[in-house]
Amino acid sequence: MSLTLYELTHSPFCISVTRFLDAYGIEYRSIEIPAWDRRELARITGGEYYQVPVLDHAGKIIHETSSDPLAVAHYLDQNFAEGRLFPDHCSGLQEIVISHIEDTLEGIGFRLSDPGYVDSIEDLGERIMLIRHKERKLGPGCVEEWRKNASRIGADFEAALAPYESRLAQSSFLFGDKPVYADFALYGVLGNAEYGGQYQLSDSFKNLKNWQTELRNFNV
Repeated sequence: MSLTLYELTHSPFCISVTRFLDAYGIEYRSIEIPAWDRRELARITGGEYYQVPVLDHAGKIIHETSSDPLAVAHYLDQNFAEGRLFPDHCSGLQEIVISHIEDTLEGIGFRLSDPGYVDSIEDLGERIMLIRHKERKLGPGCVEEWRKNASRIGADFEAALAPYESRLAQSSFLFGDKPVYADFALYGVLGNAEYGGQYQLSDSFKNLKNWQTELRNFNV
């Protein structure tokens, strides 16, 4: 059955999905959605959704909902991972960790890469449309503010990462010797923060860096 992923390459939520798909050897087609034009997402979801990722699995459209913000992860787990992303021994606690990763960490990390991503958009009109989209959500001048305060934002990000560094001194992955969805989620957030090379995780985070390499090379 065909699988299509609608994504933004630098999105933390898409990085986690693509790493999972590649790790599990799942064939898929990737369609890059312009950050400044989400009309295709609205079209395929019947106007219900305009964020990424969105999956089209042989005509079945999967995206997060208010009742299931992890709908894509749950679908991948049920259809491709045989429950290995959400094993019973992690139940409850993993959801708490994922919430911290996808809310607190992501809410800091994207500010580290967004200025560089905005700069990479060559077309002036498209670049301005994206800036205006961000400013409507996060306030006038937000992109330049993130650029100016990158050092402080990086320090805040690493302070929030400190518990993960401590945890990974105890095991190869967050919940043992095999990655679960929380690992892929964290990999996505770190990948987004480091996207474009504006920010790199400090060398003092040795456990996190080793974990990052292990997950990058992990294959089922």
